[in-house]
Amino acid sequence: MSLNRFVSLIILFICVLFASSAAFACACCVDPGYYEISTSKPSAYDLGIFGEMKFGVGELYMNTAGWDVIRGLNDLKADDEAGKSIALNVDESFLSKTWRLNMQTVGGRKGSLVLPMPTTMVRFKVDQHNNEPGTETSLYKEFRFKGTVAAGTGFLGKSIVGPTSYFLVFQGRGNGCDNSADYTHWRLELNGKNANFAFFGKLIQ
Repeated sequence: MSLNRFVSLIILFICVLFASSAAFACACCVDPGYYEISTSKPSAYDLGIFGEMKFGVGELYMNTAGWDVIRGLNDLKADDEAGKSIALNVDESFLSKTWRLNMQTVGGRKGSLVLPMPTTMVRFKVDQHNNEPGTETSLYKEFRFKGTVAAGTGFLGKSIVGPTSYFLVFQGRGNGCDNSADYTHWRLELNGKNANFAFFGKLIQ
């Protein structure tokens, strides 16, 4: 083999190596203007992500109408009107495709929810067009779940009468691939005969 041919082969190998590395590094990259909304069955990888997410703290969502539009939380309403804090600590676990949430207010009021994961989920990702020029496109992302509450206790027990639906959303930012560190916030809404309220908070990283 001539020296020139040998050098050419070495150069070709280096080019292929760098091209492969760049392609691997950008496997999670997306183009500007990216948008995705899809419904699918959670994969084993998705289930691993959900198991790593920890709720931590939370609070009751309340708009300008206050307690007038909230139904099913009379104990928290009484505490709030008495000047007691209703900020929440949330101890959560995800086992056997079920979220189990134990909530406790700063004032000591306790309640729990059992939320079986539905068979499908919605995955939402969108470019919000706020990236710096020349940087990788960053997305706003959500995992969305709509299911039926299996059980409720404590200050949440009286609101779970008959079929009560829940809408759980994990919110985050990142590239086209998903991992638990991308998701920083959660929101949980309950609706039913005796329930009309929502909680939200940060995920523990």
